[in-house]
Amino acid sequence: MARQEIHVQAPSTAPPDAVFRIVADGARWPSCTPLGSFELEKPGAGASEGPGAIRVFKTGPVKSREQIIEVVESHRLSYVALSGLPLRDYRANIDLEAAGTGTLLHWRSSFDAKVPGTGWLYRWYMTRFLQRAATGIASAAEAG
Repeated sequence: MARQEIHVQAPSTAPPDAVFRIVADGARWPSCTPLGSFELEKPGAGASEGPGAIRVFKTGPVKSREQIIEVVESHRLSYVALSGLPLRDYRANIDLEAAGTGTLLHWRSSFDAKVPGTGWLYRWYMTRFLQRAATGIASAAEAG
């Protein structure tokens, strides 16, 4: 079984700190990404959505739980999926790179499919989903 890897990007005219405010605020994601709803199941260390925080997103019948594992203010948010997705060992890094007066958002994730032979399908679907999410967050940061 080959590990699946995804990398999507989205430019924003907003500075990295403005983009990061949205990246680090799960409650804002349903208004600018394909995600339906947000719940903070467990606050993190030092900040409500800091390391250790467990965030729950629901879209239609799918309810995914993720845990934030790293936060580097205005630069990176990393998380792992705990449950809800048909994937194993899902990990994602959302990195922000200063680009002129704006930001380039990089969303990288990797995972193994639970069902052998389906990795390509989940990579295809997740690439589309994450691109829409990244573009939505980048646009929301521009809107303020």
